[in-house]
Amino acid sequence: MSRSYKATGINLKGMPMGETDRLVTILTIEYGLVRVMVPGARKHKSRLAGRSSQFVVNELFIVQGKSLGKLVQAETVRSFPGLSTDLARLTASQYLAELVLCQALSEQPQGELFALLVEQLQRLEQAASTDILACLNQGIFQLLIAAGVAPELHQCCISQRAIAPDLARADWHVGFSPASGGIVAVDQLMQIRPGSPRAKTPSGRYAVNTKRAPRRSPQNPTDSLISAQELVWLQQLGDTEWVTPRSLPGMATAEQQLLGWQRIERLLRQYAEFHFDRPIRSATLIDACFPTPMPAR
Repeated sequence: MSRSYKATGINLKGMPMGETDRLVTILTIEYGLVRVMVPGARKHKSRLAGRSSQFVVNELFIVQGKSLGKLVQAETVRSFPGLSTDLARLTASQYLAELVLCQALSEQPQGELFALLVEQLQRLEQAASTDILACLNQGIFQLLIAAGVAPELHQCCISQRAIAPDLARADWHVGFSPASGGIVAVDQLMQIRPGSPRAKTPSGRYAVNTKRAPRRSPQNPTDSLISAQELVWLQQLGDTEWVTPRSLPGMATAEQQLLGWQRIERLLRQYAEFHFDRPIRSATLIDACFPTPMPAR
């Protein structure tokens, strides 16, 4: 990378630096993740104050120092003011930003990841309040696909047998195991052992790094049983078309919609935290933003 360069990027994270500066982490199309110091960004009249805010897309001019770049010019291309209209929308956006930080590379082009994040933020900004959790779940799943670690949802990760959900049976279940890489037939759950190899995806690639030993045993609560309906909803998240509660079968009431999406978010959260080997801090606010409805009396 040269001593000075231009790039297009979206601000993912910022923190105070010194008395008036700000340290900003930016996902750029051309160079991946970069961290830059924005001089005077915390001054009241600074031209760079708004341009260094979270989720603002800028055309950047950066001067590279020995260990840290300095942002000297930024022209805003677009922003997402609607994300700050309510806490749930903002929290969901920050959740996706954390997932991007888990997988984005530095000093390598990240155009596809940049475009995917912008698309998901736009959907969140435009979504009705009742659709925010659905949009978040689809964004999580699409980012897992981009990282190459999306869960296998069509065949058993142990036996490689195809699994089709049976919606006619209320007692139909299948295992969901982050350590194994997705769904596991109920009769195969006991085959999961600490130190066993990760399952391969249908393309033949390992879903996760096989050199890293599992952090949890099969008895951990992160290994769950899911219903046929939950599996159908999870499979729908792999589509690029916008998934909303109204487009999924079996969600007749608002309470059923919320409970279903809450369950799926928690499954995907456990899966993402396992495979990225770090907590998703923004996810802790999701439960407060979408409280479980009280049962009717």
